[in-house]
Amino acid sequence: MVRVKSTSASITEQRIDGTLVEPVTSARDLGIYIDSDLLMRTRVQRTVSRCFAVLRQLRQIRRSVQTDTSQTLAVSSVLTRLDYGYSVLAGLPVYLVRRLQSVLNAAARLTYHLRRFNHISDALVCLHWLRVPERVQYKIAVLVYKVWHGLTPQYLGPLSYVAHLPGRQPLRFAGINRLAVPPVMFTTVANRAFPVVGPRTWNDLPDDVTSAESLSTFRQRLKTHLFTKSFL
Repeated sequence: MVRVKSTSASITEQRIDGTLVEPVTSARDLGIYIDSDLLMRTRVQRTVSRCFAVLRQLRQIRRSVQTDTSQTLAVSSVLTRLDYGYSVLAGLPVYLVRRLQSVLNAAARLTYHLRRFNHISDALVCLHWLRVPERVQYKIAVLVYKVWHGLTPQYLGPLSYVAHLPGRQPLRFAGINRLAVPPVMFTTVANRAFPVVGPRTWNDLPDDVTSAESLSTFRQRLKTHLFTKSFL
């Protein structure tokens, strides 16, 4: 874990068993920067900065390559950075989501030689790229599917269907694929936790998506659903 030293005067140094512990505003774990307030500002800022640096390099060779090649380069060099760790970005403030979306828009404009103020939706549709909020939902929904089918480590579970909880069977939605959402006390942070945001994201999906028999089928139906919801 890499620490980023704090410059805030409101955070004071402490000693534990005689050892000086210096507070930090953010820390890096598995390549993801986590802020002390869990707002993920550092994560977004660094991701956006690195993605635009790559886009500036790609812009220098754009006129020398075909559209298909440019799209491949954008996906491999930019979107892979943008998509890494999306599951921790649930519940981001709108202004941070817009910053991430600006990277996606810039990559689409670079691919199709669009100007800065050209409408971007048609380009995203042609590329079949989901917008950032739907990309986050996609990652979380896939993770929920893997948890429910035992394809992930045990610490991510367990998740329970509403119909499996005592006293919930009479509810009108107990007979369908709906997961139980645990109650929370501190909504600002707890609503972004996977045991909460995972079931909520899953419950927003139609039955034909959640009832998929394989992961590949689930991915296909999920992307089609989110793509239709976002653009059509």
